[in-house]
Amino acid sequence: MDLIWQQRRCEQRKNRPNDNRSAFQVDRSRIIHAAAFRRLQAKTQIMSIGVNDFYRTRLTHSLEVAQIGTGLLRHLQNSHPDFSLFPNTSLIETLCLAHDIGHPPFGHGGETALNFMMREHGGFEGNAQTLRIVAKLEPYSKGFGMNLTRRTLLGFIKYPALINQLWHSQAEHDPASSFITAHHWLPAKGVYNCDQDIFDWVLAPFSNADKDLLQSNKPWDDFKNKTQFKSLDCAIMEMADDIAYAVHDLEDAIATETLSASDWHNYAMPKLKALDSPWLNQNLESLTQRLFSDDESFRKDAIGELVNLFIVNSSMQTQNDAFESELLRNTVELEPEFAAILQVLKIFVYERLIREPKMQQIEFSGQNLLMDLFKAFASDPMRLLPHTTQVIFEEAHDENARMRVLTDYLSGMSDEYARKTHARLFAGAV
Repeated sequence: MDLIWQQRRCEQRKNRPNDNRSAFQVDRSRIIHAAAFRRLQAKTQIMSIGVNDFYRTRLTHSLEVAQIGTGLLRHLQNSHPDFSLFPNTSLIETLCLAHDIGHPPFGHGGETALNFMMREHGGFEGNAQTLRIVAKLEPYSKGFGMNLTRRTLLGFIKYPALINQLWHSQAEHDPASSFITAHHWLPAKGVYNCDQDIFDWVLAPFSNADKDLLQSNKPWDDFKNKTQFKSLDCAIMEMADDIAYAVHDLEDAIATETLSASDWHNYAMPKLKALDSPWLNQNLESLTQRLFSDDESFRKDAIGELVNLFIVNSSMQTQNDAFESELLRNTVELEPEFAAILQVLKIFVYERLIREPKMQQIEFSGQNLLMDLFKAFASDPMRLLPHTTQVIFEEAHDENARMRVLTDYLSGMSDEYARKTHARLFAGAV
């Protein structure tokens, strides 16, 4: 069974004498040396690139997710010494390092823009794009992307269903309007229909019953459904990402004075105090003092304490007894007390930082800029696209495939490159 999960979609013979790396160490190397990974240094995490050189980009965020992910894996291995199917460190690092490489410029604003522009051509979603990059687009092997192992690809599939199967209705849009209502065009989270060949190959080792259960979904909002399950490896990566988002992005916001002690006391403290948490009862006042101390070392200590708190209070749990495969039956969860704390921190960061009007205005700007670029390149692709992309565009077999090529190109841009391209097209800048 283990050999099945180390298989690659394309068997290649590379001239690598005395290469003693494992299959998953090779996967990690391919991620680190990929152009798509390097571009994360110039993509927005929360605050726009270039406003301040202190806070995190998607690259530094991904490095921290990898560090948390390996710590989480060590804890789980120590807590469940008899479980033999845990991923190794290289595999978890690979998933954590690359989990965001499919995200477009301008964060969720860019994702919403591309999903709207692709509404009749299969949609756009960051996690689906990640799978597409590692399995098809990155030019390590023609047509197979980085040609990663099956188990690594499984770990990237955060939402295991085809996107077209998740939509049950679509928002109406006034064609006379230049703008969109963003929350109506949040993407369905899944795998592109055009990448079904990858999806089917990854899931091939599972029984039909496991495949059906893994792809099951339930209503999410007025327009779409959402999947319910993911693999164990993916769950470890997602937990690490959640911890980094809630804790390290909070640190950024405090350090740059985007969030103040007053914000914390008015919005986070009441919700934290309302929790039935012995740990908070004992530590909340000290945690607050250190987070907002003028001494940066105290803040760093508080952040480290929170990360450790969530790691050591995580455990492997059964997500559904009906799964036959241990890779699907098991997941990672926080103990309820600490899951509640993490949720409050995530909501605090989301509501007081991400949804803050000035941040939303920046996101709105990027969203509309990317829509402008899409319209421009779609109007005359064989004139405006780079020569290499023109070749791929010409090879596309139908309109959906051609629009997907255009979206692949735009989503790979950094924030700054997108702005410069927009200025060149619309403002005459060189």
